[in-house]
Order: sequence, then structure tokens, then C-alpha cells
Amino acid sequence: MCVFCPLYAVIERVSIAIQWSLRPCIRYHAAPIFGTRAGTAMEFLLYLALGACAGVLAGLFGVGGGIIIVPVLVFSFTLQGFDASILTHLAVGTSLATIIFTSINAIREHHRRGAVRWPVFAWMTVGILIGAGFGALTAESISGPNLQKIIGVFALIIAVQLALDVKPKASRTVPGKVGLTVAGSVIGWASAIFGIGGGSLTVPFLTWRSVPMQQAVATSSACGLPIALSSALFFMILGWHDPLLPAHSLGFIYLPALLGIALTSMVFARLGARLAHSLSPRLLKRLFAALLCCVGLSFLL
Repeated sequence: MCVFCPLYAVIERVSIAIQWSLRPCIRYHAAPIFGTRAGTAMEFLLYLALGACAGVLAGLFGVGGGIIIVPVLVFSFTLQGFDASILTHLAVGTSLATIIFTSINAIREHHRRGAVRWPVFAWMTVGILIGAGFGALTAESISGPNLQKIIGVFALIIAVQLALDVKPKASRTVPGKVGLTVAGSVIGWASAIFGIGGGSLTVPFLTWRSVPMQQAVATSSACGLPIALSSALFFMILGWHDPLLPAHSLGFIYLPALLGIALTSMVFARLGARLAHSLSPRLLKRLFAALLCCVGLSFLL
């Protein structure tokens, strides 16, 4: 017997159990993508590895990991033959759903170190919940290929801004309640479009307002949770009746990818959070800029 057969069996049983429990909700318009146990296992192992990478990024950079998850899912969904008109939306929605799990352990680790600015988080969340709904509606109205190009341009802009340290003159204090709510609305709107936890926007915004880098990363991690919760819910609703969705989808959320990524991202997020507190702010910014540059180019080329 193949040494991996027990793993295949476990993966198959978990998948069947989830599909059975959610059978009134899950779409079955398409045939299963992988017809063998080996194919299913390879797909699931890819998602496990992706979750590990996303978890480290979540804790290290204060992002939800979506900046990496979305491009990889787009590539994976393309290979699986998903319809081109919806695969980017499916990648964005799935990415947002995984960030719910990615954020939890990263937040715990940052909170344990006393780095989260909770008053800032609270008022930004008010705006995030509003902006996320409008962002999901905006993304749903954009075609898949165009959405990929928009995400690529966005990633490159943020990469250049961080690498060159281009920013307005820093303010001495963070904005008041109204300012934080407005900022949260914009960040929530953009995050829902790009399928991210908002770290690539929240971290630069907070550092611009003179919040120390480690605290900006920690607070950004906390903001990723309401962004993910509200945005994923909207993507699930907006994709509910789409006839082009593949099997095992819950709206614009692909359940096999969600399960695999969530399992490992929660574990590795704590590792990333620990690394964030041991690296210098300058190095942290440069690593983040290099990451975003690679992602942006991959979507545009």
C-alpha cells in the first residue's frame, strides 16, 4: 500500500463530511475537478503549503496573507479549469474567508506582547464594516481579467511607496474618531476588492501617522479580522446563485481551498508574529516591498 494512502483517505473523508453537512448550501454545477485520490491530495497539499506561507506573512507583515493567496489561487483555479469570468472573484472571496482564520493567532501573539492599539482598532472597524460591503459590490461588477490587473497595479504602487519611503510629512498623533472611521472605510472598501486583510494599506497609513512599525503591524493584524469577516460574507452572498461556480463552492468561496489554508495558517501566524518583533522596522519595510513587487508583476505580466 502506498505510504500516502492513509493521508488520501483522511482528506477524502474530511471533504465528504464538510460537503455532507453543508449540502443544502453548496453548489454542484460542475463535476469534481480531481477524479483520483492522488489528485485530491495534491490539491489539498498545495492549499496546506499556501496556508503556512500566508500565516507567516500575516504575523510578520500585519497582512492577512491575501496578497499571496489570491495570485496562487488564481493560478490553481486556472489549472483546474474554472471559468475565467469568475475564478478571480472566487480567489478573492476564498482569500478573504481564509484571513478570518489567519488573523486569529496573529492577533493573540501581538496582543500578548502589548503591541495592538485597541482604541485605533475599534474606530477603524466601524468604517471597515461599511467599506467592505461597498468593496464587495465593486469587485463583483468588475470582470475577472480586469480585476487581476487592478490588483497588480495596486501591489506595485504600495511596493514603491514602501521601498522609497514615499509619504507625506508624518503627523504627531493618529487621527480622531472620525478620521479613523473614514480611513477604515477606505481600507475596508479596497481590501474587499483586492481580497486582502488590509495590511498593505493599514500599515502604511499608521506608520504615516507616526505609529511605531511593530505597533502598526500588530494593529493591522487586528483590523484584518473584521475586514475578512464582513467581506467574506458579502462575497458569499453575491456569488450564491452564480451558475458558473465549480463544485464545492459556497458563493464565491471555494471550500477545499478554505479548509486547507485555514488548517496551517493559524499555526504559522504565531511564528510570523514572533519574527515581526525581532526584525528591524527598516528591514521589515524592505521585505514587505519586495513581496508586493513580485505579486504585482505576476499579475501584470
